[in-house]
Amino acid sequence: MFRKILIANRGEIACRVIDSARRMGVATVAVYSDADLGARHVAMADEAVLIGGPAPKDSYLRGDAIIAAALATGAEAIHPGYGFLSENPEFVDAVEAAGLVFIGPSGRAIRAMGLKDAAKALMTEAGVPVVPGYHGENQDPEHLAGAAEAVGYPVLIKAVAGGGGKGMRKVDRAQDFAAALASAQGEAQTAFGNPAVLIEKYVEKPRHIEVQVFGDGTHAVHLFERDCSLQRRHQKVIEEAPAPGMTAEMRQAMGQAAVRAAEAINYKGAGTIEFIVDASEGLRPDRFWFMEMNTRLQVEHPVTEAITGVDLVEWQLRVAAGEALPARQEDLAIRGHAFEARLYAEDVPAGFLPATGTLAHLRFATGARIETGVRPGDTISPWYDPMIAKVVVHGPTRAVALASLARALEQTEVAGTTTNLAFLGALARHRGFAAGDVDTGLIGRDLDALVHEAEAPLAARALAALAAAGLETGQGTGFALWGALRRSIAFDPPAYLRVEGSGRVAVEIEGAEHICELRTDGWWVDGAKTGARFHLGGDEITVFLHGAHRFARPDPLARASQGPTSDLTLAPMPGLVKAVFVRPGQQVAEGDRLAILEAMKMEHTMLAARAGTVAEVLVSEGSQVEAGAALIRLAEEEEAA
Repeated sequence: MFRKILIANRGEIACRVIDSARRMGVATVAVYSDADLGARHVAMADEAVLIGGPAPKDSYLRGDAIIAAALATGAEAIHPGYGFLSENPEFVDAVEAAGLVFIGPSGRAIRAMGLKDAAKALMTEAGVPVVPGYHGENQDPEHLAGAAEAVGYPVLIKAVAGGGGKGMRKVDRAQDFAAALASAQGEAQTAFGNPAVLIEKYVEKPRHIEVQVFGDGTHAVHLFERDCSLQRRHQKVIEEAPAPGMTAEMRQAMGQAAVRAAEAINYKGAGTIEFIVDASEGLRPDRFWFMEMNTRLQVEHPVTEAITGVDLVEWQLRVAAGEALPARQEDLAIRGHAFEARLYAEDVPAGFLPATGTLAHLRFATGARIETGVRPGDTISPWYDPMIAKVVVHGPTRAVALASLARALEQTEVAGTTTNLAFLGALARHRGFAAGDVDTGLIGRDLDALVHEAEAPLAARALAALAAAGLETGQGTGFALWGALRRSIAFDPPAYLRVEGSGRVAVEIEGAEHICELRTDGWWVDGAKTGARFHLGGDEITVFLHGAHRFARPDPLARASQGPTSDLTLAPMPGLVKAVFVRPGQQVAEGDRLAILEAMKMEHTMLAARAGTVAEVLVSEGSQVEAGAALIRLAEEEEAA
């Protein structure tokens, strides 16, 4: 076994690898950028090495600096985590050329699966079913349009070097193909440096089911399936294992296909074979097709660990150190059911835009497995993926596990940044999801209901008014001279408080009075125990009561901020200005493209809110901007005249 390894990653996956390595007695070296000096993974590791600036290209994508750090610290092997350099075969070759061990597959195996078109051809040879489509080298737009016609609409355009939903577009009609192709190719070029695409038949009721495989370079086993169908914009939101509705016949067929795929490339380490499944007639062994192979550990690997009892990171280290497969196929079995929800700093109502901010308050539910790379007080940086944590639960049945997930999400508390926590909670309570009627279009169909912000319960509103008066700790409620005092609070809506003594406060909102009592087990409202907790920060009060409820904190000195107008186009998130399409003096119509903002390798097009004349272009291509920054200003009507 290795004495010391270096982890070429950051965030929760670096912390996850450190956990297993520490348990195995293996010392760890972290690498970090200027932005991650105080990060959790740096604090957890035995040693840490600075490798560059905050931009990934200046740090976590610098293979030479990472290898130099491993050699300087005496590490014997490098664990890549996922993302960054984890599927870069040139990095693997460089690691091995330096006399180090890459904890993962060979560069040859990564190359074999790196391009979707070549991988599909290889899988066809191995007897693995592949989705009908065009996977050739001819990238001429007319040729691709003809291929789409031959496959039959609807079709899916996919970047051959893609992943994470980037460079992917669904096209329903032939007349929309050219624009979708240009958009997909542009995003693919930005994200992967390769604009090439393939064309596939779009499956009408698709489910995304993937199989975890593990090989030792000769033989492979599968650790059953995960269902990752709950997606938005082709990015996974909640994953589970095993897949609901899975039959023994189909599980065997998919597992065997996945093992054939792994053994066809002499795969070594942890990998995932992703399949698209047509669920229009239930799960059938003749209705699943290979999509791609991820030649690394997956974000959602904890659900597989939960149902099998296997530590996949331990297996990675053992096999990389020269051991054979730690288990035979017949040794592996499914126990219970598991879910994983991805908690992100993102603004769901604004279209799931990445958010930043400082985690002023962070508290996770007890009883759940939490995979996180942050702590209270840490900052969500605009430079990296805005994941806060993965919330993982396990239960004897799917229903029990799903109830545990809903409760764990309800008990998770975050303040200081906008999150998708309420959205995840709504998904966990979704009737169709609970029934196992899942496909990749579920979120899109029910998006309005899932992102709808329910009105805060009366108990939360009463407690927020109480906190606005500074009484959330109960201090000041115990004594009132000559009887109860009535006090008005500049709340929305206005509230009136009457301190009755002994930790008892009457709160009147919109003519209704609520009795709040502080007992030894917390605040009770109208005779009901709430278990509520508070966070007061800046201009906001957060009451955690069956979810997070945020209220404006009264501040008589606060100035009203001027909101955006149709004259200004503002950046909805921190990002890079990828392109600017207009110049001062140019006439634009409502809906015209003004600029493209790139964040998290996704492109967001800024459109004109009205017709008018461009007065100022306030940014240039290549500029890094913060959320709310003015990009383009249109002339006022009289100014334009």
